[in-house]
Amino acid sequence: MKDSAESGWGGVASRVVCAALTVWLVSGTALAQPKGDKVFHAVATDAKGVETEVHGVIFYWEEKISETAFVPHELKEVPVKRGTATVKIKFEAIKTVDLKPSGNGAPPAVSITLNDGKTGEFTLAIAGSFKGQSDFGEVELPAVELKRIAFK
Repeated sequence: MKDSAESGWGGVASRVVCAALTVWLVSGTALAQPKGDKVFHAVATDAKGVETEVHGVIFYWEEKISETAFVPHELKEVPVKRGTATVKIKFEAIKTVDLKPSGNGAPPAVSITLNDGKTGEFTLAIAGSFKGQSDFGEVELPAVELKRIAFK
């Protein structure tokens, strides 16, 4: 026979505590996710004119910290140079990025059109890649091999 504490209020109390902890953990996880974690979609056109639809697009580059160690960087912005300044243009503000190869191994020149119609001429600050998912799997598009990125 069960003890009255297990079948009575004690059992109910333990279930209520368990349910409250579950709700707290789930809401805590949801609240811990960064705001503005928007997923971006784009159509990339490479130097050969091939278009690739990319979902969850990021700008990716690796920082070499030693001969055998690299630190990966995943950005939702395009780092560009304008004179000596580095400007980080957020994906959410960009309509298109047109890239023009430099031809001498330097990062390409870019013309960026914002959603509000403003345009600017820059040089890519980092020789990175645009990465994301295509219908066929993960895709990496080196910026030096692209003609255009059009954000949707």
